[in-house]
Amino acid sequence: MVMEERTPARQRGLDYSVERAVLDEESLEEVAQRRTCEGKPALAQRLRGKLSCSAAKLKHCLFTCIPVLSWLPRYSFRECALGDFFSGISVGIMHLPQGMAYALLASVPPVFGLYSSFYPILVYFIFGTSRHISVGTFAVMSVMIGSVVERLAPDSDFSSLDNVTNETLIDVLQRDAARIKVAAAVTFLSGLFQVALGLVQFGFVVTYLSEPLVRGYTTAAAIHVIVSQLKYVFGINPNRYSGPLSMVYTVIEVCALLPETNVGTLVVSIVSLVVLLVVKKISTALSHKLPIPIPIELILVIVSTVITAQVQLDNKYGVQVVGEIPQGLQAPVFPDSSLFVSVVGDAFAIAVVGYAIAISLGKIFALKYGYQVDSNQELVALGLSNSVGGVFQCFAISCSMSRTLVQESSGGHTQVAGALSALVILVIILQLGKLFQQLPKAVLSAIVIINLQGMMRQFTDIRTLWRSNKVDMLVWVVTLVFTLLLNLDLGLAASIAFAMLTVIFRTQLPQYSLLGRIAGTELYRSVEEFAQAQEIPGVKIFRSSATLYFANAEMYEETLKKKVGINIAQLLRHKKKLAAKEKRREKQEERRAKKEAKKNQEKKGGGATDCVESEETGQEETGQEETGREETGREETVQEETRREGTQRWSNPLNPHSIILDLSPVNFLDTVSVKKLKNIVSDYREVGVEVYLAGCQSCVVGEMERGGFFLKALSKACLFVSVHDAVLHCLRRAEHGPLDSPAALENTRL
Repeated sequence: MVMEERTPARQRGLDYSVERAVLDEESLEEVAQRRTCEGKPALAQRLRGKLSCSAAKLKHCLFTCIPVLSWLPRYSFRECALGDFFSGISVGIMHLPQGMAYALLASVPPVFGLYSSFYPILVYFIFGTSRHISVGTFAVMSVMIGSVVERLAPDSDFSSLDNVTNETLIDVLQRDAARIKVAAAVTFLSGLFQVALGLVQFGFVVTYLSEPLVRGYTTAAAIHVIVSQLKYVFGINPNRYSGPLSMVYTVIEVCALLPETNVGTLVVSIVSLVVLLVVKKISTALSHKLPIPIPIELILVIVSTVITAQVQLDNKYGVQVVGEIPQGLQAPVFPDSSLFVSVVGDAFAIAVVGYAIAISLGKIFALKYGYQVDSNQELVALGLSNSVGGVFQCFAISCSMSRTLVQESSGGHTQVAGALSALVILVIILQLGKLFQQLPKAVLSAIVIINLQGMMRQFTDIRTLWRSNKVDMLVWVVTLVFTLLLNLDLGLAASIAFAMLTVIFRTQLPQYSLLGRIAGTELYRSVEEFAQAQEIPGVKIFRSSATLYFANAEMYEETLKKKVGINIAQLLRHKKKLAAKEKRREKQEERRAKKEAKKNQEKKGGGATDCVESEETGQEETGQEETGREETGREETVQEETRREGTQRWSNPLNPHSIILDLSPVNFLDTVSVKKLKNIVSDYREVGVEVYLAGCQSCVVGEMERGGFFLKALSKACLFVSVHDAVLHCLRRAEHGPLDSPAALENTRL
């Protein structure tokens, strides 16, 4: 069937029209010359092309795996050197207090925070693809490491009772050594996970961590960090808890120990918090006038160290200090492999969260400065940084927002700035580390807490998401609650599961609508949402806002029945009644034919009869004629009812004669949904209603072919390229009725 379509419209003040033939799927394949699989190369040929080696491929592979080889030879000293130098010095200064502070979060000695700010940065300099992010210690990663460390190496395992003083003593040296082993093991294993995921091109795994989930998770992690630092702020020693509800138990015990607060430590904490907060506010307000932010953290570290050493706050007032910081670098030691089984789940969570934070920041700055960040290579770079760091007894690293902003705002152009910041840390480790032995831990805690301002401001997301998307707001809140109550590892797993469930629920409960045509266009929109959308008489156009699969196939069919308003079961019962009437009529005809045959036989074999017999015979014939007329009347009544039933649906515009299923939102079909569509088509055909599919994507058509949708009774002629094509076909068909209807047989053939 060919029909021309003219659609007037107005766009930017210009009239235009579209004229083409109505296309179903079969016609489209002929016109567009659909390619078959025969033209594609065979699997062996494709593998041969992938595995073949050449000088160009080797060079490309080398530059992809080691990006520094591609950009460092082209490094412009005139444009980048000065900015990278000042940026590297500024970020290196920030690494000192943050590295030592975040080491406390990881429950390891502060010097290991400096190690973690040195080795991983050099590795990322070689293998990373982002030019601006500052990798190194990060609060969320540190607290995740700390939760594992305290679970596997708690204070209780290294405590003993002093028989003289009857006090519980803790072997700090053995405890710290055990905790360093645990931190190194989980860091090394998380790096292996990241490298493996990057090599198998699994960089997309981070897409399962939506932005509301990540922001809710980091907010909860910030609260965990603050709670873990309360003991340093108040100078108390609560028990360490791990597992679900550990934060609740910690808060309860901290509140119980508040009467034992060390006043000197509390004063140092309050002064440090106020100074940091005020100076950071001033620095932010004057950011347009200052070349770099005020390094208040470094200033506070130096001043507090000098004051503590001069006043002897540790001896006189019991203020806890960092203690001995060994000079020099640690020899490489392979992590204890016996711990891998105990930390495998934590290592995978750390790998995913660390990568999610780094790649999100990397893409922000790549978009700002117009370059590409390879997500898979970033996984490899972070994985190698953590794996090498684990060998040198570092803890897991990621990207820090505060350091990245400083690196970018102070003129950093490339990762040369990161390498220079690592050299600053190297100088501190080799020469200046011992100068910070009198640094109060309360100052480091204040630095940690103030640096979490940005994460705590994420609570405003609740108001924003409430206005924009309530489901995302629910994901944010549930992630926060799960992470606070179940701890960081289980909380992350539960949050991802909940986020996936919201997607499933949204596909199970999509928006179903009937579509109508916008006058003067070929556009079809929901009649409930658009006042100018008018339904086509006799045609119902049904659309679901989600894809069709096993979880919502049943609801799709039930909603279709309600929207269309056709009771298939009732119509089938009525059809059975008509069939039963037809069967009775056929039996009556059969009995009448037998009687006529018997009468003809009697006439042939009979002789002369008397008048009485003639009279009786006449009466009998008269009775038979009356019976025949009654049967003929009933027959005509049944035939007329059948004719009306066959033509009523096509003659009455209020009764739909066609249903169009708009499948444009569907991007895949499973076997259950293919069977459901086939049943829908066959069920409505049973009651004289034709069903057409419109807007099917090529992949959906292919799945329908493989699922056995197209049989002898069903062909691609019932699939149309658009809803408008299907509507035009239905209207043309309705002019003459269905092919098997009495109206079509008597009037016209389509």
